Amino acid sequence: MTFKQLEALYWIGQLGSFALAANKLHTSQSAVSKRVHELEMVFDTELFDRTQRAARLTDKGEEMFMLAKSLLAQRDAAVDQFSRVDVIERRVRIGVTELTAMTWFPRWVERIQSQYPKVTLEPDVDSSVNLREKVLADELDLIVVPDAFADTRIPSKAVGAVESAWMCKPGLMPNDEPVRLEELARQRMLLQGSKSGTGLLYDSWMKNLGIQPVNAIVIHNLVALIGLTVSGLGVSYLPRRTLQQMLDQGLLALIDVTPALPPVTYVAMYKGEHRSSLVASIVTLAQECCDFTQMFQAAR
Repeated sequence: MTFKQLEALYWIGQLGSFALAANKLHTSQSAVSKRVHELEMVFDTELFDRTQRAARLTDKGEEMFMLAKSLLAQRDAAVDQFSRVDVIERRVRIGVTELTAMTWFPRWVERIQSQYPKVTLEPDVDSSVNLREKVLADELDLIVVPDAFADTRIPSKAVGAVESAWMCKPGLMPNDEPVRLEELARQRMLLQGSKSGTGLLYDSWMKNLGIQPVNAIVIHNLVALIGLTVSGLGVSYLPRRTLQQMLDQGLLALIDVTPALPPVTYVAMYKGEHRSSLVASIVTLAQECCDFTQMFQAAR
């Protein structure tokens, strides 16, 4: 059964004539008759009552007419959707870290769904290392993580950056003069660990400077890390502008450390062979939405 055969049957039934159907389909009457005959051979049943002069459908012909109408409508809808670049219907699995989820991720989701209303998003919030493994295993299409991985299998594109600073509970450290990093390392340090992209970057940075924390506690959850720093358990590196309100409220205090922490670049990563125009557009939207300066940003 082919669409050409179904078209022939449909337009004969709709217009009531083989000749009119042929004219509608820009072909000959004999070609239309051949298509109908082929369709009858497929199902071994007559679709037109040939005892009548007019093109009258049999009962099975009426049934096939309704089926042809439905299938042709579905075909036309599929062709129309596929032909329109502004209407894309597919699933996109996106992975982000806690910091992105706590800041600009809602705005990004809103922009994606506004521009691609038929795209279904499946978000995943996890550590940078786990997200990288998931995109390599084809469990995610796109991730946004700190730029801590050099892997040619996963191309990356910068979307933004985070400025971090050492912080502690007010009064825990003197703030009247700068502190050398090697002095700070003698304090209890709350670190993000090897599952975190930021943790990997800052651990490597301190090792390159010859700094080895004396008393380190690894906290894998960013919210817990912030809470434990506020409680006075130790000193930690945290996103400065993101937590500006907590600094203003006196819940946290900045520590003036030399040398200062380098900024952390965040990148969008995806497997090279899976890159598409849709993914490229979603990455561009990420660049436009990326803003680590405020927590719990409303979608807008």
